Amino acid sequence: MDDTRTRILSAAMKAVRQYGLEGVRIQNISELAELSPGALYRYFDSKEQLMAECFTYVDKQAAAIFDKLKLNPLNMLADPLGAVKSLWLPYFRFWVARPDETVFYHRFRDSAAFPEFYSTQETSYFDAFGDMVRLFRRLFPSLTEINQNLLWLHVLTTTVMYAKYVVEGQLPNDEETEDTVFQFLSVGLSGYLMPRKQKRGKLKK
Repeated sequence: MDDTRTRILSAAMKAVRQYGLEGVRIQNISELAELSPGALYRYFDSKEQLMAECFTYVDKQAAAIFDKLKLNPLNMLADPLGAVKSLWLPYFRFWVARPDETVFYHRFRDSAAFPEFYSTQETSYFDAFGDMVRLFRRLFPSLTEINQNLLWLHVLTTTVMYAKYVVEGQLPNDEETEDTVFQFLSVGLSGYLMPRKQKRGKLKK
């Protein structure tokens, strides 16, 4: 991708973080990109087109994480949650390491325009993730009983939401946060509501 185009995309996401999705103006973006507004319009016809390309740009980067990860079926059967976490943790850390992109992505997905935009979005760049999902479904057939769109919408968007809390300083960026968020996603409150087993000790005489 052209360096100037990339600079504009980065500036646009930073501007959305500072001014909000609705409040950001081309002037704000041009100042952060150190370009004139006219120069921006040589690359993008409108603010809406720019926002859409920002989303696709960062969505592809996030999807590329799964291109580099491998799953071993034997390990998946032996430790299902460990296998899920080996995929989830790099995804979560990707967002935590990119504050501007994370806040932009969350706000854009939460916007009124997103459903219509995404209904026409070409998402073959998530094929590697799709292959992993299909492998999990073959090994654990009960997963097919869950609405797949709802399941992965929950996992992926909730992950970004918690990453946003981290980059905004509402949650600490540490291992405890990672473990707790993953626990919520994988087993929910039920994982914390199980009674603790009492250790057996010697009875006092």
